[in-house]
Amino acid sequence: MKHHLLTAAALALLASPVLAQSQGEWTLGLGLANVNPKSDNGVLAAGTVPTDIGDSTRPTVTVEYFIRDNLGVELLAALPFKHSIKSNGTEIGTVKQLPPVISLQYHFDATPQLKPFVGVGVNFTGFWDGDARGPLSGSELRVKNSWGLAAHLGADYWINEKSAIRADFRWIDIGADVELNGARIGKVEVDPVVAGISYVMKF
Repeated sequence: MKHHLLTAAALALLASPVLAQSQGEWTLGLGLANVNPKSDNGVLAAGTVPTDIGDSTRPTVTVEYFIRDNLGVELLAALPFKHSIKSNGTEIGTVKQLPPVISLQYHFDATPQLKPFVGVGVNFTGFWDGDARGPLSGSELRVKNSWGLAAHLGADYWINEKSAIRADFRWIDIGADVELNGARIGKVEVDPVVAGISYVMKF
C-alpha cells in the first residue's frame, strides 16, 4: 500500500507542469503596494524639527523580460504615492512621489508551482506637489528628487501555466534634500520597505 502511494505521488509530481520562466518571455503584474518609510526620518532646520514620514498604499504595475531562463529585467511603476510629513505628532506638510525601480532578478525553481526570486536594482524617486501645513502654512515646501539602490525579495505561486499570485518586499534607498522657501533646511532619509501583492500574467 505504501509503495502504491509513493508511486502515485511521484506520477502526480511528474504530471505537474514545470513552470520555469524561459528566455524571451514577458510577465505583467498588477497589484497593490504599501510604501512604509523607516522611523526617524531625519531632523530639519538645524536640528530643531524632527520628521516622521507616513506610509501610503497605491496600485502598481510590473513588467519583466527574461533575458535568460529564470533571469529577468523588471520595471516597477505605480500611481503616485502621497505621504504625510509630521514633526512631534503635528502634520507640517504632504508630498507626492513616484519611485520607479529597474531590477535584475533571478527566479528559483523551488517546486513546479513555487518560484522564489531575488533582485537588485536602481531607483529614481521623483517628488512633487509639496504642501506646507500647520505651523509651516504659507511657506513653499519642496522635496528634491533622489537616486538610490534597491533590493527585491519575493515569490510567485503559479496557479496555471500563464498566471501566478505574487507576494514581495523591496527595500529602497531614498534620501532627499528638503527646501523651505528656496533654502535647504536638511535631508530626510525615507528608506522604505515596500510590501506588495499582485496578479502576474506570462506572455
